[in-house]
Amino acid sequence: MPRMRTAFAAALLAALTAPPALAADLSLGYLIETQIRPWLANPALVAAIKEQNRRTAGLSQAEIDAMDRAWASEIGQKEQPTIRAVASSPASALMRDKLLLAKGLFTEIIVMDARGLNVAVTDATSDYWQGDEAKWQKTFAAGAEAVHVDELRRDESTHLAQRQVSLTVVDPADGAPIGAITVAVNADRME
Repeated sequence: MPRMRTAFAAALLAALTAPPALAADLSLGYLIETQIRPWLANPALVAAIKEQNRRTAGLSQAEIDAMDRAWASEIGQKEQPTIRAVASSPASALMRDKLLLAKGLFTEIIVMDARGLNVAVTDATSDYWQGDEAKWQKTFAAGAEAVHVDELRRDESTHLAQRQVSLTVVDPADGAPIGAITVAVNADRME
């Protein structure tokens, strides 16, 4: 971790005279290190991920697929037991608090377990299993220090320019990867 922070400091100094595109990347790096990464050591969040890892460790892919289909079938329905179980959790409440405190800088937060299943969400996602997506594959599956920044996209429902930033979540006790987090950053607020 110290090596990463030293590299970040060197990049910060080098970017002071850099073109605007690099300055935007630098701002995103600063945001990751000062805003998002500190959340990952929150004991309640770590405990929620570790507890779900215990529950989901033995699931087969067929069971994960069935859970994913159940989640998707509940979107837009009055009864949403699968979605509600995640969305009403203390970990989801914690992430909604982070979203509110960011005052529009972040638009969505998803926390995933070691299998890529949702542990916490600020809004109902379109699927329960993120394990087949880059947000999980390029973070948790890539190791403890992994960070993945997705392409800038305009969200069709909110009309906001967003960039998804994903990081591996590690157990602070031993540094082992336990899950991942994805934060949708409102690019319009970063200018």
